[in-house]
Amino acid sequence: MDQEIIARLRKRMTADGLDAIIAVSPENVTYVTGFVVPSQSLMRWRHAICVVTADGRICMVAIDMEATTVRAHAGIDDLRIYREFTEDPMDKLAEALKDLKLDGSKIGVEMEFLPAKDFATLQRVVPNIQWVAADAIFNQARQVKTTKELELLRSLSKLTDKAIGDTLRAARAGMTEMDLAGLLLSNLLTGGAENYKLMIIASGERSQFPNVGPTGRKLQAGDLIRMEIFGQKKGYLAGICRSAVVGKATAEQEKIWTNLIECKYLVMSMIKPGAKCREIYQRFLEKFSELGFEPISFVGHGIGLHLHEEPYMGQDGDEVLEEGMVGAFEPLVYIPGRMGLQNKDMFCVTNIGCELLSDYTPTDTLLRVG
Repeated sequence: MDQEIIARLRKRMTADGLDAIIAVSPENVTYVTGFVVPSQSLMRWRHAICVVTADGRICMVAIDMEATTVRAHAGIDDLRIYREFTEDPMDKLAEALKDLKLDGSKIGVEMEFLPAKDFATLQRVVPNIQWVAADAIFNQARQVKTTKELELLRSLSKLTDKAIGDTLRAARAGMTEMDLAGLLLSNLLTGGAENYKLMIIASGERSQFPNVGPTGRKLQAGDLIRMEIFGQKKGYLAGICRSAVVGKATAEQEKIWTNLIECKYLVMSMIKPGAKCREIYQRFLEKFSELGFEPISFVGHGIGLHLHEEPYMGQDGDEVLEEGMVGAFEPLVYIPGRMGLQNKDMFCVTNIGCELLSDYTPTDTLLRVG
């Protein structure tokens, strides 16, 4: 458990006049405890719940199936266990709230995650509590990373970038996208990641499609390859995307890539404490528009325990960057019916500017592979 995170949540609770805050999503339970409850994100009815009070007390509710795992790793003394199928975790949570003397208090809970049925149960069994949405509190707290979070994301960014770069350099005509997928996962896991999310491998005519997984398609000379994956460790994610060409790139591909990398360095030059996200996006648009393609509605976003977090560097981004924020920026082009090119990097806002966290694979020129 990261005590800096607990201190930040307590400060936000005090500012909002809350007596406690309750984490119920996999991301925020991990944020509070520093531990990923194994099956919580796989089976939504297997609730893991963490209560943090304004005076610093912490209580957790977990399922009996994973009681020994949670007890050994979450580091929380006040652990309440409910029996799957025969006990309602909301009853166990209500019991904990009464024991913590919170009946009649003002408590924040994740309204965007908690099922309506479960919230109705809470309203019935602890009717004197004033419930408020706490989603924004967690979202805002998670934007600025702690020292421990930064250390983890630095390491994870580099190993994810290395896994992709090494995999692309091994690509050869005749290999399938599935061959690359197996190699990518091997490189990622042996490099130190514990898991991954959203593997994207798209070659040739498939490079035009966003967010598609690998197939049995064989690489051919002249193919573009877009490869993206979110390496995961201790629940945290690092999203990297690299592009390569099998053989020699065309003049059009080189022109597009040059613009995307110029966009990369332009964005990096503007990332610093106090920078406005919308202004960064507008400057990006000025450079990107030289290609004449339709841009996506953002060029960068926060990242940590979720694939996309606030702040967004986009047309609707009103937020201002702060030291300690971590994100990913991804200049990209998708040409329907033809091809796609994308470069995605991880960054951190430092006290003086931008720290590039994904610095293993050179991107100044389009990577050429066999």
